[in-house]
This record gives sequence, structure tokens and C-alpha cells, in this order.
Amino acid sequence: MDIALYTHREMLGHNPGEWHPERPERLGAVLGALGDSDLSLDRREAPLIARADLELAHRGAYVQAIMDHAPAQGLLRLDDDTYMSAGSLTAALRAAGGVVQAVRDVAAGRSERAFCAVRPPGHHAEPALPMGFCIFSNVALAARAAQLAGLRRVAVVDFDVHHGNGTQAAVGGREDLFFASVQQWPMWPGSGHPSEVVPGNIRNAVVPPGASREAWRKEFEGLLDHVDAFAPDLILISAGFDAHVRDPIGDSGQSLEEADFAWATSAVMSVARAHSRGRVVSSLEGGYDLEALGRSALAHVQALSQG
Repeated sequence: MDIALYTHREMLGHNPGEWHPERPERLGAVLGALGDSDLSLDRREAPLIARADLELAHRGAYVQAIMDHAPAQGLLRLDDDTYMSAGSLTAALRAAGGVVQAVRDVAAGRSERAFCAVRPPGHHAEPALPMGFCIFSNVALAARAAQLAGLRRVAVVDFDVHHGNGTQAAVGGREDLFFASVQQWPMWPGSGHPSEVVPGNIRNAVVPPGASREAWRKEFEGLLDHVDAFAPDLILISAGFDAHVRDPIGDSGQSLEEADFAWATSAVMSVARAHSRGRVVSSLEGGYDLEALGRSALAHVQALSQG
């Protein structure tokens, strides 16, 4: 099956500093691995997201502040981890725009599955707060856009090593949206433990540092039981690969390799085939070892293309 691939070279213009782990080479590693494969990919340019679409998950004042303060040169520090360079605003607008366009194309029948090779990532950005390398909440925006495009029940599955606090904040309590996330605990940003009081449309699972892949898979399967019961019309994946054993940020002891991400993707696809006619849109989140990131993204997209 052809997979629609949404990306844009202008996302390389987001350069938060040579020392920063969320560097432009990440996108090159993903696109290089996909390009060297025999996958059938329908490459599409990620458009700039419209201002009105940004306000589907962000407060207008926050959007305006990001627009007004985006630097023409040098770096702007948004928080301890999140910076903007001269090219960052355009990159962030295309990252969000790519995922939103992907769900609209799926809703219109122009594709069935898509992978969005985008940066900066989005799942930590809250409605009025940049955080953890993230400026706009790409997947949360896409979930709301999908609903407006006619895919009423939308589930988000997040397997990044860090909790998708921004996605949770944006979709928590919203009718016909569901968020399921597995993450290491303890781990920054300090949210996502199952004991946390959350709205009824949120399910979180955790694994400890040093967890075996079997333990991780068990927690992930438990989350998917809830997604299956939700019976979504569309599944969005926040595809973070920083739980890979080689990753320098998720280096507290996770044991996953690319085969585990392929397994997780196949498990999501099983639910999608049962309820959403196979409709899945995936968006890149974390993953900071370039070799592991490229291999994991390839395994993920290969699993998306099956059946």
C-alpha cells in the first residue's frame, strides 16, 4: 500500500543550536532511511497551517505571541529546552500544517494512511505554553481538524518515552476524542502516571527504567484495549522513538529496538482495521540517536504499509 509522506525541506530551517538534540539532522536521518527503502511513498509537501487552525488547540494570545516574537536572527529561548531560530516559525507552521493536511486528505479519501516526517515535534506544547522542544501541538491540532472534516471519533496513541502532556491538555475532556499514552516513569515532564487524576477520555500507562520489552509490550497492549473499546474513526500516532535502547535522551534504561516499534504499529493497525477502515496518520515526535531514529522510523512506516 502507498503511504502518503508529508514533509518539507523548510523544516530543516529550525535550528535551536548545534548542541541541541532536536537538530535538523534528525529529519535527514528519517528521510534518508525511507528514501533508501523499497517502500512506495506518495511524497506531499507539508503546507503552512492557517492561523484559524492553530486556534483549534491553542489560545489566540499564545499563537500571536509566537508570531510576534519569532526571531529574524539568533536564538529566542522559550523555555529551558525550547528555542526558536530564524527558520523556526516557518518550520513549526509546516509541521503542524502537514499533520492537519494529512488528516484532511484521509477524511476526503485521498489517502488511507500517512506518515508525517515533521519537526519541531509537538506533543509537549500545551494550549498556551511551549515546552520540551515543541511549539505547536501538531497531533492535537490534527485530531480537532479530523473531527471537523467528518471523522468524528478520533484516538491518539503516543509511544514516545516521554508523556504527551500537551496532547493530553488539549484533548482531555473533549467529546469523541481519546488519548492513550505509554511512557517511562519516573521521567520528565513528570506527568502521565496512571494515578494522576485525568478526564475520562485519557488513559496513561508507565514502565520503569530498565523495563524489558515484554513489560513495555504488555502495557501497550493494555492501552490498545481501551482504544479498541473507543472504536475510533481515525487513529493518530505520536511516533516518538526515544525509548530505543540507543537513544541518548531516553537513556535511563529502556530496552526497545526497531522491531518493537514495528510490533506496536502493527498492533495499532489491527485496531484501525477493525474500526476505522485502516485509517491511520502518524507524526514524528522524539528520537535523538540518528541511526536508531532512521531504522525505527523505517520499521514503523513499513508496518503502516502492511494490509
